[in-house]
Amino acid sequence: MEFNDLAAFVSVAQAGGFRDAARINGVSASSLSIAVRRLETRLGLRLLNRTTRSVAPTEAGLRLMERLTPLFSEMEASLDVLNGFRDKPTGTLKLNVPSSAAHIVLPGVIAAFLKMYPDIRVEVVVEDGFVDVLAAGCDAGIRYDERLEQDMIAVPIGPRVQRFATAAAPEYLNVHGRPEHPRDLLEHACLRGQFAGGAKPTWDFERDGEVVRLDPAGPLLVRPSAAIDLAVSTALAGVGVIHLFEEMLRPHLDSGALEPILEPWWQRFSGPFLYYPGRRHLPAPLRAFIDFLKTREETGALLPMR
Repeated sequence: MEFNDLAAFVSVAQAGGFRDAARINGVSASSLSIAVRRLETRLGLRLLNRTTRSVAPTEAGLRLMERLTPLFSEMEASLDVLNGFRDKPTGTLKLNVPSSAAHIVLPGVIAAFLKMYPDIRVEVVVEDGFVDVLAAGCDAGIRYDERLEQDMIAVPIGPRVQRFATAAAPEYLNVHGRPEHPRDLLEHACLRGQFAGGAKPTWDFERDGEVVRLDPAGPLLVRPSAAIDLAVSTALAGVGVIHLFEEMLRPHLDSGALEPILEPWWQRFSGPFLYYPGRRHLPAPLRAFIDFLKTREETGALLPMR
């Protein structure tokens, strides 16, 4: 059995398509397609279901993936040992992050990291749902503490204290009034977000020990990973009220394009963490990234939000 054909199959299955796998590996999509078809012919089994929109493993393909993925991971770990002979590590660091981290956390981290480690390549996969980072082919993920698995190691990344801000354009508030209590939002047009699985996160508020959790209605529903900017622009146009990470709205609040409402009720919560499996050998790019984050925290680069 040709090793390259097996590697092509794993790459395509993990990437979810021939084009993405080709881009990641620096080869042509046609060469990967030929390799996978050759493997299927030799095995006498279809390993991938192909449509014009997606590529997904068959049941046989899933079983093969379960056996091959640990083997390929072990091979990568063996080769990664050679990084100890270099002045600076090289390789790929693949991160799975929510859209909020892609907007708030990574812009202040990745550029400085890549300048320090120019031989490391970073791949970022944006997903708002919780995923098994290893099964997704990623080295580590970023999530908030309530969504971390117990067997994961977590390292602080980004602001240690954050808030959700509620705001609307002055022209909207001049017409519809300014809410004095969170429950007043039930009478307003609220611009909502939705997770990929269909669940809509509630709007939570807290003041003097009182917690108010709302599920308001509104004219716009977006999935945050794909349409955060659309929700913000709709709020700026005076269509309704938005409830989002304060960092995402801060430029518009400072400029006056959006007016803060119910600020004494804005709920605070702890910042995000980089999480990864607790295993004996960490890939050199991930180890470098963890050390980089710890150094930034020790020097005060990860400061609480105002």
